[in-house]
Amino acid sequence: MSSNLLHAISEEDLKSIKKAKIDMENIGFVMKGLNKIGSTLETGINKIPAKQQQWLQKQVNKSLTLVVKSNLATMQKGKAFKKPSNKTYKALVTTTGVASGLFGSATGFGTAIFASELAVSTKFMMRSILDIARSHGEDLQDFDTQLACMQVFALGGASKDDDGLETSYYTMRMTLGSVAKTASNYVAKNGVQGLNKILAESTNPLVKLIAVIAARYSVQVSEKFVAQAIPIMGAVGGGTINLVFINHFQNIAKAHFTIRKLERKYGNDLVMSTYNNIKLHRTN
Repeated sequence: MSSNLLHAISEEDLKSIKKAKIDMENIGFVMKGLNKIGSTLETGINKIPAKQQQWLQKQVNKSLTLVVKSNLATMQKGKAFKKPSNKTYKALVTTTGVASGLFGSATGFGTAIFASELAVSTKFMMRSILDIARSHGEDLQDFDTQLACMQVFALGGASKDDDGLETSYYTMRMTLGSVAKTASNYVAKNGVQGLNKILAESTNPLVKLIAVIAARYSVQVSEKFVAQAIPIMGAVGGGTINLVFINHFQNIAKAHFTIRKLERKYGNDLVMSTYNNIKLHRTN
């Protein structure tokens, strides 16, 4: 790493950047285990029929769309955002996973419950991400901040077999950022009053952003679906996986908003250069 970078950023902030990179680019041991299970089970992701994969993708898109609607409906009106602890969110998300897995995600009734639970757990995870963002100095009333929170699902959404895992944090941020900027400008110009109409337009920039995020988030959701396929066993799996999910995305959110906070302090270019120059030991 350049000595100029070392002198420009404080020792404490350098440690924060390194920790953020570790959390962002080396997914946790338990999450790796989930990815391995999801891809090696006899009824694993590759064995899910194409029609069911399309259904899962649709449910992920629907869940993220509902999250956008919920946030805009409350944040834009200036309502107070109460701050439960991260432990509260973990308990809520774990409970919804247990209820969903009880009937098995692949059964008729269980599939319907899985879809509902996905929407609820995604909403709770998003609320936790928003809370983390606010604790790092972000303005939750700002639509750009809300989009930055949404992007956490894409930044932390790759499996071990997904090429996206090798995509650097900043590369992915730039990819998402260009789409997010277009979406933000569109909403700023058109307002949020006709949100339902906006989200119904397939060519809308906001809809396109949701689709990009959903494509990466759906990888984890597919693995969750597989692990919850067996009734009763799925109840344990559903609760455990949801706990792993929220731990994972909370860590990604903390890393993401630590970097954004330091970018506000030192400037984007310096923090990005420092981040990219940090060498990490890759684990398999």
